Parts: sequence; C-alpha cells; structure tokens
Amino acid sequence: MCGLDCSDCPCFLARRNNNNELRKKTAEKWKIDYGWSELKPEDINCTGCLSSKNPHFKNCSQCHVRKCGTKKGLKNCGKCTGYDNCKKIISLHKTIPEGKNICDAQKTET
Repeated sequence: MCGLDCSDCPCFLARRNNNNELRKKTAEKWKIDYGWSELKPEDINCTGCLSSKNPHFKNCSQCHVRKCGTKKGLKNCGKCTGYDNCKKIISLHKTIPEGKNICDAQKTET
C-alpha cells in the first residue's frame, strides 16, 4: 500500500514460515530500533497489508495509510488520484523514503 514490500518484512516472513527464532530476533531488534519496549515475539505476526485476513502487526493494523487505501480498494497509494497531495502518505514517506520510490513508479504506470 505505502510502497514497502510486505514479503520482505520479517514480521510477515516469521508468520508465513512459522519461524519463532525470527520472531524473537525481530522483536528484540524493533525494541531497540523503534523503542517498542513492550514488544514480544508473539506480537511478530502479520499477513501483509493487502490481506483482509488477520493478524496484522499492530502498527499495520492501525495504519491510516493502509485503512485509507483499503477503503478505496487500492493496492498501492501511487494509484490514488489524491496521491500527490495526501498528507498521510507524505508524512509516512518522510520516515520510509524507499516506499515513496515504489509508489511514484506505480503512479506513472497506467
């Protein structure tokens, strides 16, 4: 949705492969990287942004960009007519600039 590839996300991979060691390593890393002190290995479970099935990682399930895109039936925000002026995606892309490149590429594909 936002340009990040869920299939590269360790949270998605840990669930898909039922990999408890990856869950543990990811929880520890994200505690440090993002300051999520309460994060536990069992929290590292996600079906990916485009999936309508749960579970979704806590940040993904609460993500305003994901909620908006899902409501509009989009697979990528770059396909949205309001993409260039969307405060939600602009704000998110400040944090994850690699996602912007993918959304921009989707915008040019018609």
